[in-house]
Amino acid sequence: MSNPSTPALPSRRRALKTFASLGAAGGLGGLLLAGCSRDEGRTASAGSAPAVVKKTGDKVAFKYPNNPSFDLIYLADELGYFEGTNTRPDYVGKIAAPQIIPLVGTGEIDFGSRMVPLVISAIASGADLKVVAAGGKTLQEAPHMKYFVRKDSGIRAPKDLEGKTIGFNSFGACAEFVTKKYLRQHGVDVNKINFVVIPDEQAEQTLVTGNTDLAIIHAPFSGRADNADSLVRLWSDFDLDGGLGGMAPYSAHGQFIRQHPEAVRDVVTALAKAGNWVNANTEEARKLVARRINMELKNVDRYAYVDDLVVTEPPIQYYIDILQSEGKLATGKVSVKDVYTNEFNPFATKA
Repeated sequence: MSNPSTPALPSRRRALKTFASLGAAGGLGGLLLAGCSRDEGRTASAGSAPAVVKKTGDKVAFKYPNNPSFDLIYLADELGYFEGTNTRPDYVGKIAAPQIIPLVGTGEIDFGSRMVPLVISAIASGADLKVVAAGGKTLQEAPHMKYFVRKDSGIRAPKDLEGKTIGFNSFGACAEFVTKKYLRQHGVDVNKINFVVIPDEQAEQTLVTGNTDLAIIHAPFSGRADNADSLVRLWSDFDLDGGLGGMAPYSAHGQFIRQHPEAVRDVVTALAKAGNWVNANTEEARKLVARRINMELKNVDRYAYVDDLVVTEPPIQYYIDILQSEGKLATGKVSVKDVYTNEFNPFATKA
């Protein structure tokens, strides 16, 4: 698997500016971009057109982040699932989680994997992207995210979090909305909680040092927190919603989809094969990811994936309903059918 040290995209700031201008009209992208600005602390300049897709002979290179994570693109590459196709990943450097969907929406990267509410909000703001493959699924033994506190914190119930600080990896995604929904169901005033953005790989240490009171950490990094002597796990997202909010799908830029449909089919097919391989070879997958992110195997949490990565509608409707109830999405602004397509998944016909 290639691991180039290509620097981050030079026009990323311009792309974020373009997306911000879209969000200003509807207010939805503002939530998404608020997470970006908190995470990056940078100001964008004028907008720009999407970069041209690289081609080497008959090969199509799709732009993709090169992040430390458990991700099917990297595993598909490692497992050789792009061999025999005309499509290859072009890793463009590390991209902070809150930036991924804005950059897919402007075409600065061609594919990205982030949670459904971010995609819905982007589409509502006018971004050109669509979910083309499902992603992770939450199981009791393989949750999407876990909730940790210090053992000596005294925090054991939802109401204990009032007046406290919660760290999660971005605003506008699963960690914010699943958590707020759950806390409100238990009578918590979420306005009395301070939410801050902390990358997953830093969340455990930030909690241990007392800079946050609760950390919401995604796999694979949640395993390290499970093994930390000073921490205790309160819940997982499976405890909160039975896993309905745990699908982290793969989205593609609309222009790339229209111009390179066969490449999209190649990518989705490779992703589906890799997801099925992970489900059948959980320990081997953990070993590959441990090497990639340079973490001890015992600390690498496993992932589970939707069978064949065929997108289903309930996880999307779940977040449309949450966004509407939070006042972030006008009723009827985005429908489930606006968000996804299974057109490029060769396994969808048997689903």
